[in-house]
Amino acid sequence: MARILLIDDDELLRDTVLQMLELDGHQVSETADGEAGLRRFGDGRGFDLVITDILMPGLDGTRVIVELRRRRPEVPVLAISGGRRVLSPEFNLHSASLAGASAQLGKPFTRAALQAALQAALRTAADAEAPR
Repeated sequence: MARILLIDDDELLRDTVLQMLELDGHQVSETADGEAGLRRFGDGRGFDLVITDILMPGLDGTRVIVELRRRRPEVPVLAISGGRRVLSPEFNLHSASLAGASAQLGKPFTRAALQAALQAALRTAADAEAPR
C-alpha cells in the first residue's frame, strides 16, 4: 500500500482520516500545519502521496502544493477542503487544482469517497509517468 503524508490542522479530522487510511493498509505520517508538513516531506523520497488541507493557519495548502511540486512533481497530491464562511470548498479545491493538486475532495467525505480520490490521485501520477 501507499506511504502517505497527511497535513491538516483539524486534529479530529486528521485522526479520522488516519484511521480510514490505516484500515486500508496505508502507512501514514501526519502533521498539523503546512510548515511541519514540508519539513516531514523533506525531499519526498519517503512518500507515495500527500493529502493536504487547503485552509490552515500559517502556510496554507495551496502554497504547500506549490512547494511539493517544486521538490517532487511526480508525487501526487490530494487536496481536501471544507471551505470557510466566505470561501466555498469548490473555490479552494479549484485553487488547489491550479496549484498542481492531482485530485480534490470536499469535506466532509466518506471512506469510500476518500478511497476513490486516493486512487484517482495515484492513477493521475501513474499516467503522468507512463511513456508516450
